[in-house]
Amino acid sequence: MAEELKDRKVAILTADGFEEVELTSPRDALQLEGATTHIVSPKKDVVRAKKGNDWSLDFDVDVPLDQANADDYDALLIPGGVINPDKLRVNEKALDFVKAFFDAGKPVAAICHGPQVLIDAEVVEGRRMTSVKNISKDLINAGALWEDSAVVVDQGLVTSRTPDDLPDFNEKVIEEFAEGKHAGQHA
Repeated sequence: MAEELKDRKVAILTADGFEEVELTSPRDALQLEGATTHIVSPKKDVVRAKKGNDWSLDFDVDVPLDQANADDYDALLIPGGVINPDKLRVNEKALDFVKAFFDAGKPVAAICHGPQVLIDAEVVEGRRMTSVKNISKDLINAGALWEDSAVVVDQGLVTSRTPDDLPDFNEKVIEEFAEGKHAGQHA
């Protein structure tokens, strides 16, 4: 199955405070399949990860958000953490970037608290989804059909709960990103 994504370019949208493994694990899995990944961020140079409650590593920003164009990418990944989605969900450029993927029917993956960004992008209504339990009510109130599963796929949208679910999440992310555009994904 190696090189399944060799012609795919994936944007990883994040701000400071993402859960480190929720970026590194899917990114590494995507790269092993041949995908090109870019960290896209409202920050210009580096973003800082967290491991639980502690700050951890800095990661280089490949493309500042104000220079990023969703048309340049085949898929979008949004890692979780508590701080990262909270910063992105109030950033209009981030929300417009996310909406562009849905409007084009491109696959999108979000884990843990990451789906909070999708709520504010107004793309969750009627979609089957999962997330960390802490935001299940937020998703339900926004019209999502929330379920407590390791990973949920709905027309190119892949969501997952926690780092414990990363093996299942990564497998479905690769599968959906390889499939490409999904005609029924329009929000």
